[in-house]
Amino acid sequence: MSGHSKWSTIKRKKGKTDAARGKVFTKLIREITMAARTGGGDPEANASLRTAIATAKAANMPASNIDRAIKKGAGGQDGVNLEEIMYEGYAPGGVAVLVKTLSDNRNRITSEIRHIFTKYGGSLAEVGAVAYLFEQKGLITVDKNAVAEDKLFELALEAGAEDVSEEAGDAYEIVSTPRGFQAVSDALAKAEIPVLSAEVTQLPATLIPLDEDMARRILKLIDMLEDLDDVQKVYANFDISEDLLEKLSAEE
Repeated sequence: MSGHSKWSTIKRKKGKTDAARGKVFTKLIREITMAARTGGGDPEANASLRTAIATAKAANMPASNIDRAIKKGAGGQDGVNLEEIMYEGYAPGGVAVLVKTLSDNRNRITSEIRHIFTKYGGSLAEVGAVAYLFEQKGLITVDKNAVAEDKLFELALEAGAEDVSEEAGDAYEIVSTPRGFQAVSDALAKAEIPVLSAEVTQLPATLIPLDEDMARRILKLIDMLEDLDDVQKVYANFDISEDLLEKLSAEE
């Protein structure tokens, strides 16, 4: 699992501020709206919408917010033309970075992303330069205290998961194909097993270990990218030791 996944786990353990939760909800609403607009408002017939809804539910978004986002997207009444754009780049140390965006202004978001990469010692790359280093997968995390290990392993694998591991420290990580993500999510919900997070993500095939100085620089770059309103997700192939992550998170 990537260092970015570990860092996200520590930030989750510390708890998010109300402002941070608001930003997360804003990004999720945009994802749901876009999925409903492009594929229709029926989750049963729209795999992208089902995935977006599952991710929002895992983040504890109220059902009323989800319903409004679906209606907004399916109705197409806001007049905003969102475009999904994936940027590829390199952070310091040769770390590969993917930035998923939903924007109504390609020129603006391109300029903002390029500025952040340059400011923190990285650079944007051509399409295809780093994407091959990642593989799209479903990723669900479950608190170790929420379910017995044997029960979770059996349930997840029977539902079609590819792997269940303990790499997240305080949580189990369940990996599936993108197509199998919904089936695993549904199986956990039916068994009333609460999840900490659930999403279709980009997992790196290889990892680059970072020392303390490089970790600080790259985490700052990623934090600045994630703070942009049009940025939905940032993926990177770095690895940071648990001890170092604990130290850096304590300084937040």
